Amino acid sequence: QAKYLAQIILVGAQVVGRAFMRALRQELAASRAAADARGRSERPQSAAASRITGISLQEAQQILNVSNLSPEEIQKNYDHLFKVNDKSVGGSFYLQSKVVRAKERLDEELRIQAKDEKEKGWKAET
Repeated sequence: QAKYLAQIILVGAQVVGRAFMRALRQELAASRAAADARGRSERPQSAAASRITGISLQEAQQILNVSNLSPEEIQKNYDHLFKVNDKSVGGSFYLQSKVVRAKERLDEELRIQAKDEKEKGWKAET
């Protein structure tokens, strides 16, 4: 009787293991598809900046609570969030670092936009 119980446990473990692996593969495929879709929706330079900084433009805007890329608004929200999340006032170093990364990403996007506008100006002159 112990032999049958061991076989039932073994078969059950195999079934659960297969189901787990199938779910893991599906999750990886969905994650890759989402990453590919996100990469296609951004301009090539913007997508590269997202990969380098490790944060997407949309995520950076959410973190700093900005809807448009206004340097003044970005700096104001950054200063506030950086100060609020300072460890010396009981804040979180993790959140503070996310705020820094978000600002870096938005600054990079502003630089990309300025470069694009400059190139458009040169093309219009020629």
